[in-house]
Amino acid sequence: MISAHILTLLIFTPLVGGVLLLFFRNESVVKSIAILFSAADVALAIYLYLSFDPAGNQFQFVEEMPWITNLNISYHLGIDGISLLLVSLTTLLTLVSLVASWSSIQKRVKAFNFFILFLEVGMIGVFSSLDLFLFYIFWEAMLIPMYFIIGIWGHERRVYAAIKFFIYTMFGSLLMLVAIIWLGYYAGTLPQGKFTTNLVELYKIAPTIPLSVQTWMFLAFTLSFAIKVPVFPLHTWLPDAHTEAPMAGSVLLAGVLLKMGTYGLLRFSLPLFPQSTFIFLPLMAILAIIGILYGALVSMVQKDLKKLVAYSSVAHLGFVVLGIFAITIESIQGSVIQMVNHGFTTGMLFLLVGMLYDRRHTREINEFGGLAKVVPLLATFFMIAMLGSIGLPGLNGFVGEFLILLGSFKSEFLGNEAYAIAATLGVILAAVYMLWMYQRVFFKTVDNPRNQSLKDLDVREVAVLVVMVLFIIWIGIYPMTFLSKSEPAVKALVDTMARAKIGVLTSVR
Repeated sequence: MISAHILTLLIFTPLVGGVLLLFFRNESVVKSIAILFSAADVALAIYLYLSFDPAGNQFQFVEEMPWITNLNISYHLGIDGISLLLVSLTTLLTLVSLVASWSSIQKRVKAFNFFILFLEVGMIGVFSSLDLFLFYIFWEAMLIPMYFIIGIWGHERRVYAAIKFFIYTMFGSLLMLVAIIWLGYYAGTLPQGKFTTNLVELYKIAPTIPLSVQTWMFLAFTLSFAIKVPVFPLHTWLPDAHTEAPMAGSVLLAGVLLKMGTYGLLRFSLPLFPQSTFIFLPLMAILAIIGILYGALVSMVQKDLKKLVAYSSVAHLGFVVLGIFAITIESIQGSVIQMVNHGFTTGMLFLLVGMLYDRRHTREINEFGGLAKVVPLLATFFMIAMLGSIGLPGLNGFVGEFLILLGSFKSEFLGNEAYAIAATLGVILAAVYMLWMYQRVFFKTVDNPRNQSLKDLDVREVAVLVVMVLFIIWIGIYPMTFLSKSEPAVKALVDTMARAKIGVLTSVR
């Protein structure tokens, strides 16, 4: 019975918790309710993960019922191995964010916890939707809570950052809405066809879409997703949003929301518009490389810890985009696991920067020095997250970067090893700026007297960080626990693209 409606339970359990906590005034009770319902979602995600059969149908735990019957729009849910990993990541990072924020949020505690749970509803809905209209509803729904999380609980320039985030994302969303309507209308123009936003049905008709139409649809979808990733040069909203957001907002923004863009590329842009993908593939690969190098170079000159981590996300997501458009099993598997890796390593870095800010009320790198002597636990966890981020063998980041580079080297679609060689330079630069930052903050001498009395991590903070470390090490040592779940879906996507490529070559001849 649970399996039949587990995706609905996953999506709406946080909403039930969010509504329930509105009836309580005691802040500790409110926070406990939010954590309880978020933990319930983690339990459901574990059940989902263990019940998922990689050898089964492409989409599993499917739920479908009529919704807007006149337009053939349905409440249609289902997941494959790719969305399974992202749904699981979402539930875990939401719980981590709530626990980590227990003492750092001092105002409007009830509203904050409600918006975090509301955000979780939208995020899980995005990864579970098999109807484009339903996907769009969840995509838009998650904008509202994130706007308020940044705008109310952020730092000095929070309103500016929230508005900038909202405008960028809304612009992309409107383009996607037009493309969804156009795609549904096109389905209705086919013989015996009717307007539909059912993704499974649209996959079937995708090969019939004329290239001239397909190109505009591809651009609309991909631009929307590229803003969310963000792909250079559409990244300018990200540093402001990350820097001004509260700790939980930064963790969920980096850990989950950015992955909606790369997920959208895998779920919609490539399989629905394969011929247009081949046309724009060199451009997307070049932009990915620019993002990798630009993000790394700009990170090297940052004076603010949070902004450095924010720009590193531009570089890391550049790797993910490169892997997606290399279109090999290895590269896309690398991109999928790197999406998860980034959630843990960068999410953990934002947690640690937030914990340091709570103690010192500054993020300026020059204000620190010698903290390893004062807060050894925080320094140790920071080192693990940093090493995972730069891809140290044995930790999670190495797995994703290795697979992406391997797949990019052998990619027939890219057709040039220069992309992988340039991306390798990004790995080297990442080590430079991360190690430089760590040396400035945690080594040297404790020159500033305000750093001498800092308190080390408490039990709650250690517990949160240990969870992140476990996954960083687990993925680094035995990634097949996760890669085996996504492999069939990745193979199916690569096969679809290969068939489309053969079709293009045949038509040219």
